Amino acid sequence: MKFDLVIAGVGGQGTVLASRVIARAAMEAGWQVRTSETIGMAQREGCVVSHVRVGDRLAGALIPDGRADVLLGFELAEAARALKKLAAGGRAIVNDEVIIPTSVSAGLSRYPVQDIRRYLEEELPGVCFLKASALAREAGNIRCANVVMLGALSTFPGLPFTPEGLLEAVLETVPTRYRDINRKAFEIGRRVMGVY
Repeated sequence: MKFDLVIAGVGGQGTVLASRVIARAAMEAGWQVRTSETIGMAQREGCVVSHVRVGDRLAGALIPDGRADVLLGFELAEAARALKKLAAGGRAIVNDEVIIPTSVSAGLSRYPVQDIRRYLEEELPGVCFLKASALAREAGNIRCANVVMLGALSTFPGLPFTPEGLLEAVLETVPTRYRDINRKAFEIGRRVMGVY
């Protein structure tokens, strides 16, 4: 068994936490796991790419281009940037939130939102766009957008863990005082994918 997943976002979106949750769920299900992160220069809003490899005989932690089974894009442009990691026929969930880089705010570059979205739609037939940040607000805290994305992921068939196992990993990973909000965020992610 082999399952490779890439999470692409920016600092402060919880990509590393999400990768830890997925790794925990897979380990609890009895699989070997390797993880790795590539973190940009800025602590906040720099590029962050997390790799999670699950299976029974694993080598390195970095996923080669064209090998990921799933791409979770926490930010639109970062999802487009990480697209080369996804295998042909791979699945993707993309938060259509846009985090404007400093260079765009300063007028030094552009952020062509519609062009990026169109590119993802053309390259990934069946890509699922979520308004994860807005859904996280519905759960009670915008910082739970990563857990909304995990809830949506849990609806995919063929994962190396159950939806219940993934939710349990979320609840074991987050601080106790945030468990109820994160449970709600996870359930909202499942609901928008047609479950519940």
